[in-house]
Amino acid sequence: MTNQLAIALGAVILILLGLDVFLWDGTNILFLSKKFLELTEWAAFWR
Repeated sequence: MTNQLAIALGAVILILLGLDVFLWDGTNILFLSKKFLELTEWAAFWR
């Protein structure tokens, strides 16, 4: 991954997170955070 691609990808992620906070009060971030926590607990179980 080149530096230019990494910067562009990071900018897109930050813009989408900002839109989520301003338009939907961060509900999508909260949902994805909960699902990621469930995934890590499931992966730790199979370790």
